Amino acid sequence: QVQLVESGGGLVQAGGSLRLSCAASGRTFSSYTMGWFRQAPGKEREFVAAISWSAGSTYYADSVKGRFLISRDNAKNTVYLQMNSLKPEDTAVYYCAADRTLRKVLTTSPSSYDYWGQGTQVTVSS
Repeated sequence: QVQLVESGGGLVQAGGSLRLSCAASGRTFSSYTMGWFRQAPGKEREFVAAISWSAGSTYYADSVKGRFLISRDNAKNTVYLQMNSLKPEDTAVYYCAADRTLRKVLTTSPSSYDYWGQGTQVTVSS
């Protein structure tokens, strides 16, 4: 079992930056693919970014590519999402998730992730 706790959300003006953190419990964190998702009011949860267990592979949604950066520190059991050049449309609750299945490619489907955090609110004002 893995427990995930997100932090770092808040209110920021358009063009600003935020860094989200997701702290994981459990000794198997380093073997999991980690992902970030977001959900805006009235919308479905959508994929944002993912990183392989070794950090050797990353993948981003087109909407955040070039603006967001996912990284991880396995020694600290933490995954990060650096968000730059934020836009009002980035406003959502952001969730981190863990995929315990070893896959050849990173998955963007929420149903493939086994563990989820409680989410952190990110609000970008125009």
